Amino acid sequence: MNRIYIPLLAVFLATTGLSGQALSQDSMALAKAVVAAEDRSPEDRALDAGRKPAELLDFLGIQPGWRIADLGAGGGYTTELLKRAVGSEGAVYGQNSKKLLEMFLEKPWSARLEKPVMKGVVRVDRDFDDPFPKDMGPLDAVTMVLFYHDTVWLEVDRAAMNKAVFAALKPGGVFVIVDHSARPGDGVKVANTFHRIEEDVVKSEVLAAGFVLDGEADFLRNRNDTRDWNDSPRAAGERRGTSDRFVLRFRKP
Repeated sequence: MNRIYIPLLAVFLATTGLSGQALSQDSMALAKAVVAAEDRSPEDRALDAGRKPAELLDFLGIQPGWRIADLGAGGGYTTELLKRAVGSEGAVYGQNSKKLLEMFLEKPWSARLEKPVMKGVVRVDRDFDDPFPKDMGPLDAVTMVLFYHDTVWLEVDRAAMNKAVFAALKPGGVFVIVDHSARPGDGVKVANTFHRIEEDVVKSEVLAAGFVLDGEADFLRNRNDTRDWNDSPRAAGERRGTSDRFVLRFRKP
């Protein structure tokens, strides 16, 4: 496991009586230890209330040693959590498109990769239509957090992207998508204005690639959200982290 959080896990094991093997089978225990790591930045911790990372990692079912890719890694908030969870024996690939890197992601993404905990994370600068290097090897999971809607205004061939994810996963591997929920009937038309996408659109597009819907979670739901405002980080202001979001897990048969 990654040495950054070994002391925290040791305390956890001592106080609960769990063996290392039992811990590896308990994704919530691992998730909570990852999120509680003392060396996480204050900036990341400030986002936790609106992101609920422990619940996400648990829903993903992540285990030490997994091979996982983070599509649309952005500045690396989720990528770092994944790296902490899979440890030194696992592998994490953080993908961003060259266009987004040129627009505004190069500085924060490069700074994130300089952190000691990110050692071994593979930087992948590729378009979403063809997001993975050919020599990457089969993956246990792929995540796409608050970014699927961006592929609309980026004019990504989403069918090709989803097929590439399907091909990259080993049988039984999972594709977990989190995104801001649009109103019924909005489809993809508010992807640029409100930075949202209709949940049923995502389901239909991913299922068309050969996946089966394996699970849904409501820990990021907000039924009071009117879903008629721009929830992008630069526009949301004090409402950041309060949008109604769907969490979907698809599995490769």
